[in-house]
Amino acid sequence: MEAIHAAMPDGGLFAGGAWRWSPEPLLLEKKLWRELEGLGHVLAEFQRASDAIYRRSAKGKSPAWITATLDRGKPEWLVTEQRRGDRAGEMPRVIRPDLLLTDTGFSLTEIDSVPGGIGITAWLAAQYDKAGFSVLGGGRGMHDGFSSVLPEGGAVAISDESADYRPEMKWLLAEIGGGRELLRAEQLDARESRPLYRFFELFDWQSIPALPAYAGGGGKITAPLKAHLEEKAWLALFHFPGLRSLWQKELRAAHIERLMQIIPLGWLLRDVELPPEAALPGLGVNSWNEVMEFSQKERRLVLKISGFDETAWGSRGVFVGHDLSSNEWREKLQHALDDSQHCWMMQSFREAKIIDHPVYQEDGSVQSMPGRVRLCLYYFTDVSGHTKLGGCLATIVPLDKKKIHGMSDGVLTVVGQA
Repeated sequence: MEAIHAAMPDGGLFAGGAWRWSPEPLLLEKKLWRELEGLGHVLAEFQRASDAIYRRSAKGKSPAWITATLDRGKPEWLVTEQRRGDRAGEMPRVIRPDLLLTDTGFSLTEIDSVPGGIGITAWLAAQYDKAGFSVLGGGRGMHDGFSSVLPEGGAVAISDESADYRPEMKWLLAEIGGGRELLRAEQLDARESRPLYRFFELFDWQSIPALPAYAGGGGKITAPLKAHLEEKAWLALFHFPGLRSLWQKELRAAHIERLMQIIPLGWLLRDVELPPEAALPGLGVNSWNEVMEFSQKERRLVLKISGFDETAWGSRGVFVGHDLSSNEWREKLQHALDDSQHCWMMQSFREAKIIDHPVYQEDGSVQSMPGRVRLCLYYFTDVSGHTKLGGCLATIVPLDKKKIHGMSDGVLTVVGQA
């Protein structure tokens, strides 16, 4: 433990919190390693297909309610920007899925295109690699991956809202060199000519006055300003029976099969009236009013705000049905249905498996802690379109925690091979 603290960069890696340490990575068997290494291409194709379906809807070639739902609450300039024909081929260069490790495999809860944790994961991977562990992505996979995002230099534009992540990005940019530097997003100049990596959420666009003019002037920025791709709602749309033919046109059968395995059944919260003989797929009821009356046992469901809001990250806009009272469940569901400014979705609940992992105690001793795991995979797409896994951050939280996210009681480590 002393070696870990001695290796920590001056100023630390994260400004807004702390976590616990482990003497070793989370060890996964080789079969699971292979699954994770191959998932990046599938997810990149899923995002490409999602963008294609959105564009078809915008042109009137697929249901108009798709764009009407995904564009809720977004400014006109941003909707115009993400529909531009010359932006069609631009996709996120960093893909971070959040996966729960379950008894039956992996369960996808979110895909983040502007994720935090890149520098922390790079630092952890380097430390465990030096300690002799075989680390998923390698000791410098995160360094090389992020270098491929800005191959000719440029700047990372990080907002004040994301300032907690500034230390990790400052450290990473110093590590990889190449003239890349940090830029305060709020001070963006519309005439900026360098390639930019966007480290801010698009809901925060009003804090960055030059952003609309910069985008309209053809600025080079990744992830592209496609707010619809940052909506969790795509995980529900993937299961819509009426959209099945569109997904089949855009994705290979093998990719659809893999996505079906990892994406829990999901629903959009759309206040529509069904004919008496119809039912909400997988729920077996005719209306959301009936879902509001579900028993605790029936409420093994997760309600989430989809995106474009400050509560759409960090688990703040996530509500687990069977952990709420009947009145709370009814109120949350009604609020989601009434919200005209945001898109809401619901997924079936999948339980993360219980694992035991060694954890350093305050006195330097090591004890085994039972907990549940979230895996954050970092995939990087280079200029040729090849997507490769750079590394994986594992968050392990105690069993009494209802949601898995970074916290002082939790452990951050990387993934090693058992």
